[in-house]
Amino acid sequence: MSKNILIIAEQRCDRVQNVTFELIGIAKELAKVNGAEVEVLLMGHNIAGQVSDVVGYGADRVILVDDPCLASYLTEPYAQAATEVIRERTPGVVLVGASSIGRDLAPRVAARLNTGLTADCTKLAMNEDGTLEMTRPAFGGNLFATIVCPDHRPQMSTVRPGVMKKCDFDASRSAEVVHKEIAFAPQKIRLVEEVKVCSVVDSIEDAKILVACGRGVGNPTSIEQAKNLANELGGTYCSSRALVDACVIESCRQVGQTGKTVRPECYVAFGISGAVQHLAGMEDSDYIIAVNKDENASIFNVSDLGIVSDANKVLPLLREEIEKLSRA
Repeated sequence: MSKNILIIAEQRCDRVQNVTFELIGIAKELAKVNGAEVEVLLMGHNIAGQVSDVVGYGADRVILVDDPCLASYLTEPYAQAATEVIRERTPGVVLVGASSIGRDLAPRVAARLNTGLTADCTKLAMNEDGTLEMTRPAFGGNLFATIVCPDHRPQMSTVRPGVMKKCDFDASRSAEVVHKEIAFAPQKIRLVEEVKVCSVVDSIEDAKILVACGRGVGNPTSIEQAKNLANELGGTYCSSRALVDACVIESCRQVGQTGKTVRPECYVAFGISGAVQHLAGMEDSDYIIAVNKDENASIFNVSDLGIVSDANKVLPLLREEIEKLSRA
């Protein structure tokens, strides 16, 4: 068993997802403790052009599995390929993004390897003996549990997107590329059609400015004003769980423990009280502005600027000021 860290990359529509680069960033930090190398498993079809992105963000070695069976994500071929590579490379740690794909793939791979899996981690730390400390929210986000896997290897973890910081991209980096061929078993399931349920073009995880709506933004007019404000600021909009549950805003725009974790340069929260589940998804934003009519709202505890007022009244006023600045 080596001490290296292997990351199972996620790529969709011929593009490596940001969570992969974030995993490389934390893996580089963990590897400093015991001198490990960071390997990335990149699976798909006609994806050789994506290797440079993975290397530029810090991979020491890329294991490339390029096969028509991997053109679109299907559980069985991806699980077979990942399991074979891990058994061959024998890494001490395997990291996977806690996306819809990662949450499907990681437990199946862990079961085949007869090892444990800690899901939805928000913090990782490495001991000098190679033990990975995996921290994740528990009991509805009211406390954090740190979990170790002392008896089995590799140690596996899925990590929430947006939690870890990626390294700066370096186009001059080079790394070893290992081409791996897999003898895929006959597939009993085939992909007939791929339908995107959510039509979000602008990912909230990549946005530098986010305008967030909560229960306190209770009418369609205010929500539309928030969307327009986000556009005027050069960002996009998102939501707490309340408006998603009310079927007002798409689930792919939800921020929080049961949604996505974001870290924009500026997070503007309208009518969000600041439940711990929501704070877990946005409290690491660089600058937080909160508008809430309850002066004791928890959101103010993490805010850099707080406005005690009705969000529905502040929104149109703020839009007017932004428009004035735009015309100036």
